[in-house]
Amino acid sequence: QVQLVESGGGLVQAGGSLRLSCAASGRTFSSYAMGWFRQGPGKEREFVAVISRSGGTTRYADSLKGRFIISRDNAKNTVYLQMNSLNAADTAVYYCAASALSTAIIEGGYVYWGQGTQVTVSS
Repeated sequence: QVQLVESGGGLVQAGGSLRLSCAASGRTFSSYAMGWFRQGPGKEREFVAVISRSGGTTRYADSLKGRFIISRDNAKNTVYLQMNSLNAADTAVYYCAASALSTAIIEGGYVYWGQGTQVTVSS
């Protein structure tokens, strides 16, 4: 069992940055690829980014490449999402999730989910 707790969300002005963190319990963090998803108001949850177990491979949603950066620190059992040049379309609840697969980009590939953290971008 892995428990995931996101933090770092909040209110930010358009053009600003935020860094989300996701802390994982347990000693098996490095056994999982870690992903970020988001769900905006009235929208389906969508893939944002994923990082492999070692951190050597990352994948991003095409629309977010160049603005968002995913990273992980296996010694701290934590995955991060650095979000830059934020705009109103980035307003969403952001979820981290753990996958036993390599770098899954679909929800079905993830077995553990956090409760989410709200990010609101004001224009």
